[in-house]
Amino acid sequence: MKHIPDERTQLQTEAQFLSRQVQRRSFLKYAGASVAAVTLVAAGCKKDSHDSGVAFGSNDVAILNYAYALEQLEAAFYIKVVAQPYMNMTENEKSLLTDIRDHEIAHRELFKTAIGKDAIPGLDVNFSSINFTSRDSVLATAKAFEDLGVSAYNGAGQYLNSVDYLLLAGKIVSVEARHAALIRDLISNGSFADNTVVDAMGLDKSRSPREVLSIAKAYITTELNIQNLPG
Repeated sequence: MKHIPDERTQLQTEAQFLSRQVQRRSFLKYAGASVAAVTLVAAGCKKDSHDSGVAFGSNDVAILNYAYALEQLEAAFYIKVVAQPYMNMTENEKSLLTDIRDHEIAHRELFKTAIGKDAIPGLDVNFSSINFTSRDSVLATAKAFEDLGVSAYNGAGQYLNSVDYLLLAGKIVSVEARHAALIRDLISNGSFADNTVVDAMGLDKSRSPREVLSIAKAYITTELNIQNLPG
């Protein structure tokens, strides 16, 4: 179940394509701007400079940076899990968690490349509340992160204007859901799609960006400016 090179190549290709899309959209947006529009942008930038915390940007860039922040958090968590295995971690569990780590790192780097110069910086995290020596603690946190990630992508898709970004989000949320199902079954076999995440209509949970970050901030110590995020 190791991460194969072809997957990385495909992700890199998609990242390069999306990066060009971001640049093209930015050019088309501003190339024909009038003096008045430029003045408004400048005024907006001045206002932003007085707001505290890391700003996500606006429109699609804001949503991509939001997803990038969550992928940074997940990648940092699984990197530590694999580097410091909990007590009695089996080889199968280590292999599975290593696969998840590699996926999260790939997602993180995909967003970083796609957003380019508009990407938020690397975020500081604090996992002091997690007992990394305990299987129960690690898997419970992994379950919470994966469920949160799925609900985050489900809630953010509606705010994307670009069909290319929406396609990307769809590809990633399906992987996050696979992770969530696996973690749930490691905790309790057969619980991969129980009614705590899937409702009577067969639909998964959805959360707005602001709802998600209010939960994630328990682990992210970098101050975030979420004024341009919906929800």
